[in-house]
Amino acid sequence: MKRVVIVGTQWGDEGKGKITDYLSRYADVVVRYQGGNNAGHTVVIDGERRALHLLPSGVFNPAIENVMANGMVIDPIALGQELDRKMVNLHISDRAHVVLPFHREEDTRSESDKGTHKIGTTKKGIGPAYADKAARIGIRMGTFVDPVRFAKAIRELVRIKNEAIFQDRRKRHDADEIIRAYKPYQELLRPYVKDTSIFLNDRIEAGKNILFEGAQGVLLCLDHGTYPYVTSSSPTAASVPLSTGIAPWLIDGALGVTKAYTTRVGEGPMPSEMDREQAHVIRERGHEYGTTTGRKRRIGWLDLVVIRHAKRTSGLSALAITLLDVLSGLSVIKVVVSYRLQGKAIDFIPEHADDLSQVEPVYIELKGWDEDLSKIRTFEELPDAAKTYLDTISQVVGLPIHIFSVGPERHQTIEILKTFEGRKP
Repeated sequence: MKRVVIVGTQWGDEGKGKITDYLSRYADVVVRYQGGNNAGHTVVIDGERRALHLLPSGVFNPAIENVMANGMVIDPIALGQELDRKMVNLHISDRAHVVLPFHREEDTRSESDKGTHKIGTTKKGIGPAYADKAARIGIRMGTFVDPVRFAKAIRELVRIKNEAIFQDRRKRHDADEIIRAYKPYQELLRPYVKDTSIFLNDRIEAGKNILFEGAQGVLLCLDHGTYPYVTSSSPTAASVPLSTGIAPWLIDGALGVTKAYTTRVGEGPMPSEMDREQAHVIRERGHEYGTTTGRKRRIGWLDLVVIRHAKRTSGLSALAITLLDVLSGLSVIKVVVSYRLQGKAIDFIPEHADDLSQVEPVYIELKGWDEDLSKIRTFEELPDAAKTYLDTISQVVGLPIHIFSVGPERHQTIEILKTFEGRKP
């Protein structure tokens, strides 16, 4: 395969950044295709943890061309802070939408107004920015970096926001103040902004290897996730053509990244959620705290109903299993293979979130292992119980496992089967 999508198969935080960083040594281009700085990717290189929020995970490889595609929403200030620390070969879509100060305020207020029915957003303004995009009043990066067009567009958008939303005059925004505050970011980002659809199609015609990297996971997809506890875009492989401007038949495959257990941040049902004591053990071993917010992640046993759902809605070709080492020391490991809802067996995720909150997970139990896996470098070196665990996942989901990882470092990522053809690292 030459053009591969990296997809989170759960509720995000599966280790997509680590897998993208590892596979980028085979790639020529890495593309972030949706989301904003409401998601974070952590990459560990030579013991140093590096957090990304907007930049693609290929930025740590100087040979890689990195693309922020039109499906993203970009906070210029947040991006400026990341760019200050890094020299990157970066291309930003002129059609990506811009996150502005009032979007963050709308996000915060919306969550507060929902009370006990809150979604659990990061309050970064991502949802309101996508809402403005759909309402056809948003500002795109091509406009943002043009001082004349931006001044005209922001004055009109501020008028709409002040009249329709921020009716309290003490909270009204000043367009001229925004123009002044964002001028340095216009100048900083202008050299990177272009039509990235043209750029990507040129690279495809040249036969380049391309990785498409999503944020969050399939269960947070606006269309195919656990609605309404979802994000405001689609992390599925199906969204890549629309979110990047390439033809759908140019995608060769999708690698589903799956934790060896399940985590979730924010509100909403999670059928396999562990009891508090067991969850605490896994959370501390796996350092399960949000890259962007620092929030504790909820912990559950691996749910293969969820993975099969991701396989179907994203057309997964193979799996990458991360954090296998975290399960060492457990005498028994449970895996969800189906649900029961109102006494009836089902093998799919119900449409209604309240139905999903009532399902009874059906588990199988597998023997655990005590060995430390951190120094494992091949599948053959794994304890028999760990091999059985991976084999069971592959058989139940019906997909080969290409990669597994036994720690945060690049050298702790083990390829069983090759994902990319052609160029070697």
